[in-house]
Amino acid sequence: MVRSIYLSNTAGLRRKNKIKEDIERYSIIRAVSAVERADVVIVVIDATEGVTEQDAKIAGIAHERGKGIIIAVNKWDAIEKDNNTVKQHTEKIRQILSFIPYAEILFISAKSGQRLNKIFELIDVVIENNSMRVATGVLNEIVTEAVAMQQPPTDKGKRLKIYYVTQVSVKPPTFVIFVNDKNLMHFSYTRYLENRIRDTFGFRGTALKFITRERKENE
Repeated sequence: MVRSIYLSNTAGLRRKNKIKEDIERYSIIRAVSAVERADVVIVVIDATEGVTEQDAKIAGIAHERGKGIIIAVNKWDAIEKDNNTVKQHTEKIRQILSFIPYAEILFISAKSGQRLNKIFELIDVVIENNSMRVATGVLNEIVTEAVAMQQPPTDKGKRLKIYYVTQVSVKPPTFVIFVNDKNLMHFSYTRYLENRIRDTFGFRGTALKFITRERKENE
């Protein structure tokens, strides 16, 4: 299948000491608008500078809106390399942009054309993952196995019970977890379940959204 791809460049977000605040505010509005129209956001990082505050802002906007995210590290041809260079740069990017651990990272050079063709391959992968649906039966097999491996948390003698999980939407893939008491669902356990789901289905390049709802055991 041939897919048409429309590329839109966001307005640059600059440091406030370089421009007036009203212009900065307008740039942010334009950037948010561009992100909201997108299926996949490519955050372009200058390899010679590393992740800037402005890069993190764009990544944060994309994450909050559940977009697919690719981090393209440009000017890779300008970096002196050894066997650990890719690993070191990847770890530093992951550390700074820790809120998007699912984002794909690609090292490119717009000047030499290095790996530019890979961007379009990644876009297709991320779009598919951002639109992926998982059957409820299969999903609950994974969750049941995860719960058996690591018991849900307790509070004052009351243990969290997970009745079932179902996917309710895509872009981003959104899951509802039905439990006995949503106050017992700690963020860390939600993250644990997310990691098990990712281990099975991948979901490369896309955020996953989880909603916790209470229900009675006999409902």
